[in-house]
Amino acid sequence: MAMEVTQILLNAQAVDASLRKQAEDNLKQFQEQNLPSFLFSLAGELANDEKPSESRRLAGLILKNALDSKEQHKKIEFVQRWLAMDPTFKAQVKAFLLRTLSSPSPDARSTASQVIAKVAGIELPHKQWPELIGSLLSNAHQLPAPTRQATLETLGYICEEVSPDVVEQDHVNKILTAVVQGMNSTEENNDVRLAAIQALYNALGFAQANFSNDMERDYIMRIVCEATLSPEIKIRRAAFECLVAISSTYYEKLAPYIQDIFAITAKAVKEDEEPVALQAIEFWSSICDEEIDILEEYGGEFSGDSDVPCSYFIKHALPFLVPMLLETLLKQEEDQDQDEGAWNIAMAGGTCLGLVARTVGDDIVPLVMPFIEENITKPDWRQREAATYAFGSILEGPSPEKLVPLVNMALSFMLNALTKDPNNHVKDTTAWTLGRMFEFLHGSALDTPIINQGNCQQIITVLLHSMKDVPNVAEKACGALYFLAQGYEDAGSASSPLTPFFQEIVQALLTVTHREDTGESRLRTAAYEALNEVVRCSNDDTAPMVAQLVTVIMMELHQTLENQKVSSDDRQNELQGLLCGCLQVIIQKLGSADPTKHHLMQYADQIMGLFLRVFASRSATAHEEAMLAIGALAYATGAEFAKYMQEFYRYLELGLQNFEDYQVCAITVGVVGDVSRALEEKILPYCDGIMTQLLKDLSSNQLHRSVKPPIFSCFGDIALAIGENFEKYLLYAMPMLQSAAELSAHTAGADDDMTEYTNTLRNGILEAYSGIFQGFKGSPKTQLLMPYAPHVLQFLDSLYLEKDMDDVVTKTAIGVLGDLADTLGGAAGPLIQQSVSSKDFLKECLSSDDHLIKESAEWAKLTLSRAISLPSY
Repeated sequence: MAMEVTQILLNAQAVDASLRKQAEDNLKQFQEQNLPSFLFSLAGELANDEKPSESRRLAGLILKNALDSKEQHKKIEFVQRWLAMDPTFKAQVKAFLLRTLSSPSPDARSTASQVIAKVAGIELPHKQWPELIGSLLSNAHQLPAPTRQATLETLGYICEEVSPDVVEQDHVNKILTAVVQGMNSTEENNDVRLAAIQALYNALGFAQANFSNDMERDYIMRIVCEATLSPEIKIRRAAFECLVAISSTYYEKLAPYIQDIFAITAKAVKEDEEPVALQAIEFWSSICDEEIDILEEYGGEFSGDSDVPCSYFIKHALPFLVPMLLETLLKQEEDQDQDEGAWNIAMAGGTCLGLVARTVGDDIVPLVMPFIEENITKPDWRQREAATYAFGSILEGPSPEKLVPLVNMALSFMLNALTKDPNNHVKDTTAWTLGRMFEFLHGSALDTPIINQGNCQQIITVLLHSMKDVPNVAEKACGALYFLAQGYEDAGSASSPLTPFFQEIVQALLTVTHREDTGESRLRTAAYEALNEVVRCSNDDTAPMVAQLVTVIMMELHQTLENQKVSSDDRQNELQGLLCGCLQVIIQKLGSADPTKHHLMQYADQIMGLFLRVFASRSATAHEEAMLAIGALAYATGAEFAKYMQEFYRYLELGLQNFEDYQVCAITVGVVGDVSRALEEKILPYCDGIMTQLLKDLSSNQLHRSVKPPIFSCFGDIALAIGENFEKYLLYAMPMLQSAAELSAHTAGADDDMTEYTNTLRNGILEAYSGIFQGFKGSPKTQLLMPYAPHVLQFLDSLYLEKDMDDVVTKTAIGVLGDLADTLGGAAGPLIQQSVSSKDFLKECLSSDDHLIKESAEWAKLTLSRAISLPSY
């Protein structure tokens, strides 16, 4: 039954391309012709210690890839395929895999662990392979160390692969016992101990019952804390990773241990090697995250005896925690500001300090200010940089009342340091800190502005000067300018202090985009982001200058398209995306009001021509940006957009078919909505093609689920645009909406991600219903919607009874009730009277604190009373 695959597997890794290709074809053919025999042969190869390590490794990899896939539709297919296979074959494959756990080859053991977990991920939820965990754990403590290590690794992978509800508590207890035994300091083999700690990390989600039992929890915590003191660095690091995971999974159980944990983490941060110290800092960052979430959820201030599940660990630890974190800021690396992905103790400490500031607010300020005052003027750059970083880190969290006086004192010092400090690190951090000042303490909402006519010119002069500095400093200066502009977003038509400098700022940013060294750091992207924000937040006075910018950006985009004819590279593609993004902002700015719209309309044809040329390039990023910009252009040009449709339609269709780059598909769906709103009935000639493709997308199991809600919303946009002409699509669209509605109505047991997705889906479905009802309003064909009314009302009732709608869904749902009554009138009266929604749900919405929900409900009440013709309603 097994086929000799060794040579084919070796050939598949050969240097010779033709040999490799032939081997890959052979493997593919074998897999397609006889999958059970293929998998059996691979498992046999992996289990055979006589075989070369290269062929065994590839056998394991192919085996794993035959059981799992990152793409959801393939994963489902692989699961069904395995479940349908002859149990005898499967039993033999599994026996090979279990046998491999005792192999002398570490590679083979590790691969087998992963494959066993993949099989377990398929079988355990279907109540198959019930003996697996028992067989892994039987006499585990008597096995040789390498096999114990592989067994623990396997248990860890299984816990990562399956959800806690498919493993019985009895098995969970046995897994945790084996894991904690393996972690114990009496375990002499470090590999076994490391595998045990990593397994515990994966098994924490299964240990709810064990963490609720004081004795068991005490024991687990003691063993984890002991492991943080191991002489082996990998074990110490893994133990701290476990503590980080425990801090978020079992925050409410930590109180008895927090003092000991502080002592352990403080020692590690001060004395241990960087990988361990980073995890020790991460523990406190994780506690901050938990407390920030709790305090946000329960809203602001409350008395200490309230039943908010917050233990205030950070508040109590402040006097010790803050000095520890400030000390880390002095451990910078020489070249950290040159490296995009740099992460070290100083950066982790600053990040944690920022989270502490968000957790405790004003209380942090007096603990940090002495450090800043002491170090900010020191001759050693490390001290100046650390003081600046500390200041920047605490600007989010404390109240403006506490911070504004300090920022007012520090601002001119910072501006001076940005131009005159001899050290690039210090300048980099200073520019970042200025950006944070403008982000959190500058804007129309603040009573005391930190920026005024007196210092605005100096700020702009310094930032524009810094844009000529080394790339990383210039990038941060662009970031600071971004937030400076954003602060004037709500200034309305009042003249912004930036207006007199608009031309100069735009010119400086364009100069940055042409720097030879923009490839270093994110400089070019940061310059375009700042430019977009300066345009977006400008006022009408600058419209003629924004119009001049259109021609500049169009020329640049034209140039990239010409360059692409000669050679195509990622930098050109990225630049095209940035330029399309910039044009989108300009289109939105000029197109948003009649007085400025004429500036845009004269260029509309040329702009559209350039966007269509971008679609000919091969870059998904540029396609996304061009598509978004076209959506903005459609909105700005309205019905006149019709003249572009013939040429644009094929790209629209391609975008809707693009399952691979599903973001492109999602954006295209959004643009169909924009175009529908712009063209109204003029979109009719293209609707057959668009609706066919949208229905195909919905039926496909290859398309990412996130694209489905916007497709439903898009049905609503199209129905609104073409009104009663939507009649011919009802037969196809309504059953789709109906089955999606039934699926999304009930979400018992869903996790947060799933609940959030379900609410997005519900909102999409409701927006479709709303658009369809509104589209048919006043038409002689409204009776065509009557057969669907009972289901829509049933959907609204079930949403109300589930009680897990978010505010957005609530508003849309009560709106749909109003739309249904408004369009169907008296004909739907008896149906409406039978529904729960028309009474209890409406009543609840009418007394909502959310004014948008209340507004929708008032309108629904009006249409319902008309439909039911009862004045008392």
